This record gives sequence, structure tokens and C-alpha cells, in this order.
Amino acid sequence: MIITRTPFRISLFGGGTDYPAWYREHGGAVLATAIDKFCYITCRYLPPFFEHKHRVVYSRIENVRRHEDIEHPAVRAVLGWAGCEQGLEIHHDGDLPARSGLGSSSSFTVGLVHALAALKGQYTTKEQLAKNAIHIEQNIIRENVGSQDQILAAFGGFNRIEFKRNDTFEVSPIILTKDRLQELQSHLMLCFTGLSRIASEVAKSKIENFKKRETELTQMGEMVDIAVRILQTTNTPIEELGKLLHQSWLYKRQLSDMVTTPEIDSIYEAAMKSGATGGKILGAGGGGFLLLFVKPELQSQVRNRLKDLIHVPFKFEDSGSRVVLYQPDGL
Repeated sequence: MIITRTPFRISLFGGGTDYPAWYREHGGAVLATAIDKFCYITCRYLPPFFEHKHRVVYSRIENVRRHEDIEHPAVRAVLGWAGCEQGLEIHHDGDLPARSGLGSSSSFTVGLVHALAALKGQYTTKEQLAKNAIHIEQNIIRENVGSQDQILAAFGGFNRIEFKRNDTFEVSPIILTKDRLQELQSHLMLCFTGLSRIASEVAKSKIENFKKRETELTQMGEMVDIAVRILQTTNTPIEELGKLLHQSWLYKRQLSDMVTTPEIDSIYEAAMKSGATGGKILGAGGGGFLLLFVKPELQSQVRNRLKDLIHVPFKFEDSGSRVVLYQPDGL
């Protein structure tokens, strides 16, 4: 039996420039971090005593004879890609809900690819994990997804990721003093709006608008290095990052009319009036988690104003996807 633990992520700046449709022409960059909320994949070979060959347990339970009959798109794609001949039992558990803007689908794909490799006794590098997951999601499932989620799930950490026109990427950890990193974390709040959406549909509408939104995407990409300079210049007030985050949100909401909704706008406006410096809907948009930048002394009044939302404390995470249980003999 194998259990992998793979982190979710929070994207701060540059989201949108990590789509192949953008970076293959312009290049791209994001500033993002993995967080200490995880996707767990349990995987073992299924003994040959059942009518079904594969058993997949997530919000549903699927018992099938062929991997082609699995309805879960990522499981079906990964098993086909890996050429699995033996029957498998796969269980998924997540700390946070799916379709919420935290890259959960990519964490699932990375975690499952990692688990299957470990089950075969194969070591996989973080870079290969990320590349395999990007290939599966973009080329096999053909989801409208970017490339940052798979990289952050595989690598972990707080990183600047550069996407090059030739489809390669470079991961550069952000070097900060312990105090500056703590200061940043202490200013971030994560709130669940309760609104779910299909990220691929929102992303599709954004991709279709890329040609019309080159100015916004270019400026969003340039904010990555501005944000890094703010963080690494310790005499610059950390609140400047919150102001930049607000500006980034104003650009992001112009990428598609599906990025925000009147309900999201109302929540964001209430947060700003209660003391937030900036914020954004995470992921493609349309729902899920809202990230807010708030001075620690003002966070209680923001929480009170947004008392109908679920507030999720979190910390940055460094390890990336890990095999946390390795018992290939099943004992």
C-alpha cells in the first residue's frame, strides 16, 4: 500500500500567464506558494477475488472491470497513461473541497502519478512529477488548465516560477528572512465563499479573451517581480504587497465576465470596508476561496463582517508531494 500527500496552493501574482496559450507566445511568470492543506491518495493492488478489477473511492465509489470505464477523468487518464495492467484500489481524501481555486485537481493528479510510480518501485523527481501531470491534464484530459498548479503541488515551497516559450519552466524559491516570511503569512486570510464552479469553463472564457486582454496579462505578469522586490526590501511596508494584490484583482476581473459575480463583489467590498488592503478570488475565478491581505490587528473585524464564510488558517508548505506510507508488499 502507498499513501501520497500532496499540497494545495495559493497563487499570489501572475496567474493567467501560466497558460500555454499565453506563455508560448509571451513567456510568463507566477509568484505562488504551496500550503499546509493536502490531498491524500491511497493506492494498492487489488486482490483478484472480485467481479471488478478497479475500485476508485472519492465522493463516489466506482467498481469497474476496465480502466476505460472509470468516470473520474483524472483517474481514467492516469491509469491509461501509466499502462496499468493489474487491478488497483484508489482512495482520495482532501483537507479542503474540490473546485475551490486551490489547484486541487492538479494536486490529485500529481499525487496519483506519484503513488503509481511508488507502487512500481520507481523514484520520480519533482520536476518529472510536474511534467507528467501537466502532460496528462493538458494533452490527455484536455482541460483548460495552466501549468503552475502541477509544479507547486510537486515541488512545494514559496516560488517564482518562470514559463518559457519553449514549454520549459524554472522554479526559483523566494529567499526571505524568517521574520519577513512570518510577516507575510500573518497578513493573509483564507475564506471559503461556498460558491463552487467548473474551473475549466472559467479558464476557457479567459483563454478566448487573451488577444483582447494582452495589456492586462502583461501587467499581471510584471507584478510578479514587483512583488518579489517588495518582499525582499525589508524596509518597504508589507502593506504595499496588499495594495498590489488589489490592483492585480482589478486586472484579473477584466479577463472574463466569469471571473467574478455580484455575490463575490459584495463579499470583497465588505472585506475592504472592514480593513482589508487587498485580495483576490483564487484560481480561475467564479467562486471558491477568497484570499485577503489584512493587517493582523484588523483581522477580527474582517472575520466578524464575513462571519457567514468559513475562515481557514494556513501556513506555507515546503516539501511538495511526498510518499508518507510505503508498503509495496501491502502488509
